[in-house]
Parts: sequence; C-alpha cells; structure tokens
Amino acid sequence: MNDNYRSNAMRHFKTITRHRHEVMKNCFRAGIPVQGLLHDLSKYSKEEFSLGVKYFQGTRSPHEGERDAYGYSLAWMHHKGRNKHHFEYWTDYDPVTRLMSPVKMPLKYVKEMFCDRVAASKIYMKKDYNDGSALAYFMRGKKTRMIHPETSELLEKLLTMLRDKGERYTFAYVRRLKKY
Repeated sequence: MNDNYRSNAMRHFKTITRHRHEVMKNCFRAGIPVQGLLHDLSKYSKEEFSLGVKYFQGTRSPHEGERDAYGYSLAWMHHKGRNKHHFEYWTDYDPVTRLMSPVKMPLKYVKEMFCDRVAASKIYMKKDYNDGSALAYFMRGKKTRMIHPETSELLEKLLTMLRDKGERYTFAYVRRLKKY
C-alpha cells in the first residue's frame, strides 16, 4: 500500500465521518434521530470506500472523479441503491408511459435528504458555506434532475427557508412537518 493511498484513505475516512456526524446532528434537530444514526453506512462498505479513496479530492464528491474517469460511478450506483434519502433511489417503471419515472418520496426521506444536503454543503464548502449554499447547489441542477415534482417543490421550499430564515427556524419547521 503506497503512501498516497494511505493518505487518501485517512482523508476520505475523516471526510465521510465528519459528514455523517453533521447529518446525525441535523437529523436529531429535524426529529429523525434513527435515520441520522443509520445515515450513509454504505460509504464504509468495500464497494464504496475503496473507490472513494481512489477518487478522493476533498473539495467534491469522489463520485465526480470516478465519473470523470469512466463516464459513470459504480460507487454512486451502489450508494443510491441502498440509501432511500437520495431521490435517485425513487424511480420506477411506469406501466402507463413505459418509462422510468420519478416516484414521490416518503416525507421522512425528504427530511433526511434536506439534512444531508445541508451537511454536504458545509463539509465541501468549509468556510465558504452560508445558509444559501445548499439551495444554490440544488438550483444549478434543477433543469436536468429526474425527481418527482412534489418532492422537488418541498426540498426547494426547505432550502429556500434555510437561506431566508436560518437553521433554527428551518429545522424546527422540518421537525413539525407531518405531510406534504
């Protein structure tokens, strides 16, 4: 094992662990503590961790580096297929249109997705993070995203609320939210 691999392994481990801890904190604030405790455990699996180390950069997801190299990310496909807080998990064959289509996500996973996006923005942006960062990232991909319209609308509403009213207000709102 070379020094670069060892260094990347430690840095990747620290990054995903800091991310998990930030998501856990957010999930507790959002009233979904069990999801926080179980969040992203697949990132420590052999399938995801080894590719995360290989494509670790520290400023963006290793999935992006793997996509740069191959045009797709095996680690991401593994991850999204096991973690229901990703809207990409929620697609299914529509028997009417005969196309893969987005499915409305259950509220508890939308809450976790919100917590995840806020945490990821903080981890990757570091000192450049502000309460509008997660919304700005979400909006950049809005036109090409395959997500159920109601799920997208709720997530955008929560991210806009975070930008405009801050964490304390928004997490209290998320905690009280019972349906959408």
